[in-house]
Amino acid sequence: MKRRGVLKIVLILVGALILTQCRPPTPVAAAVEFAPGVGADADQPVIKELVAAFNEAEAAVKKADLDAVMTFYATTYNYHGLKRSDVRRVWEEVFLHYGNLSSSHVFTELKLIQADGVRKAYVTCTGGLYGTEKETGKAITIDSWVREVHYLVKEEGAWRFFGNAGGAVDEAPPASAPHHPLF
Repeated sequence: MKRRGVLKIVLILVGALILTQCRPPTPVAAAVEFAPGVGADADQPVIKELVAAFNEAEAAVKKADLDAVMTFYATTYNYHGLKRSDVRRVWEEVFLHYGNLSSSHVFTELKLIQADGVRKAYVTCTGGLYGTEKETGKAITIDSWVREVHYLVKEEGAWRFFGNAGGAVDEAPPASAPHHPLF
């Protein structure tokens, strides 16, 4: 009798999971979080500026405002050889095929430096880009990343995405697309 009770509970739980259509998380806002201890020794106003930059980028993504999204990319943006025009093409595709976009970012390391008169930030991040397929209405994880380094520069008074923290090539094949359009 006891086994039947356990079996019923298991079947009910499995049924509930199937009925609720397990799907990826879809945050409602730009969830920018710092892991415990990250940024404790950093310049707090800079941390606020970085979070504001990510939140502004998120607002532009939610509105599918391509021109506003592109303002967050440095003029010399380079992500593994992909330039601003390449990442613009990626965002055009994202906006064409997906709606209800949102992202999450958990910063696990933060390094701020000043070099050659330019303020730079290296932010190690785990997160994702989520949305809904326009064709099917299905919730989907468009992109996810683990311990990727957001490389930002202070350009014209604002933090801009510059690319990856190293290993960039001068140019990428025409069919290439960055794996993480927010970088």
